[in-house]
Amino acid sequence: MLVPVIAALFTANLSAAPAVVDPATRVRVDSTHHELVITTGPYDLPNMPPMTDHAMMDLGMSHDTPISRFQWPVEGWFRGFKIEVLDRDGRPLPRHIMHHMIMVNFSRRQLIYSAAERLMGAGTETDDATIPRTIGVPMKANSDLGLYVAWHNDTGKDLQGVTLRLTLEWMPRNQNPRPLDVMPIYMDVNLTVGGTNTFDVPAGKSTKSFEFTLPVGGRLLAVGGHLHDYGVRVQLQDVESGRMLTSVNATRDASGHVTKIDRRLFGVSGEGLRLRAGRRYRVISEYDNPTGQTIHNGAMAHMVGLFAPDDVRKWPQIDPNDATYQKDLASLRVRGHKMDDMEGMHHN
Repeated sequence: MLVPVIAALFTANLSAAPAVVDPATRVRVDSTHHELVITTGPYDLPNMPPMTDHAMMDLGMSHDTPISRFQWPVEGWFRGFKIEVLDRDGRPLPRHIMHHMIMVNFSRRQLIYSAAERLMGAGTETDDATIPRTIGVPMKANSDLGLYVAWHNDTGKDLQGVTLRLTLEWMPRNQNPRPLDVMPIYMDVNLTVGGTNTFDVPAGKSTKSFEFTLPVGGRLLAVGGHLHDYGVRVQLQDVESGRMLTSVNATRDASGHVTKIDRRLFGVSGEGLRLRAGRRYRVISEYDNPTGQTIHNGAMAHMVGLFAPDDVRKWPQIDPNDATYQKDLASLRVRGHKMDDMEGMHHN
């Protein structure tokens, strides 16, 4: 994702996921300011009781929208975003009613997982952000994108006609000097592509981890992350040396509710943190649950970042016949439908 780090790529045959533009999502190009304004909705959101993240995941107490499809209209580089939640008259609403939003790039694969790229994502703890003009995520005109939103309206009243407005900053292809190409990288401690990335949180302190090997080396320029209540941090470790390379830490209130996640910059105009092809790495989450009981499906934990590959030609390509990739597409198709169909499908 051009993921919470700036808060959070090559065309393939996607016959299994045809580009169908959703009329509920409108895209406007502002060439003067180099902005794309994407508006999706309207949505009618019934009032829901206040809930912690873990309770919402456990009981399904959210309004998860179907994925809305649209096309990226310009050639250039993506470099930042601003998010607004508006009522039917265009007035601002509390942004926290948007629990999270994910934008998917169906025209490019993720680095680690055989799944469609998560171009960007934002949650209640994510601020608007922009990266320097020296770097950018390359985007081809007519790339096939989609987005979905998990709403949780705890305002005390039903809301009708709610819209989400995203203002995305981009740089044109004649940008001078040319930005360094960077890609989203997503590292989850518990992801099954097309399935779940939630997990139980036992009482007390606990960790969970996932190991992976990069198919292409490069430099990690910035990282952020996502945790649910009682989350402490997410770390990245070099398995062979045992050295902790970096971590992002949660800011929590007195009750353990996560209010913010660190971002770390390793030099968006410098060398960055070197990651090597073929080397084993481990992403590790830490939780500290003081409730005295296990919280069922109460956690998520991932680290996301901006990655400058050594050789972009070696970026893994989409194989539309790959079974894992097909599972990812299938899980995206049922977003926002009946909870029976959605059970376990929480891949951000």
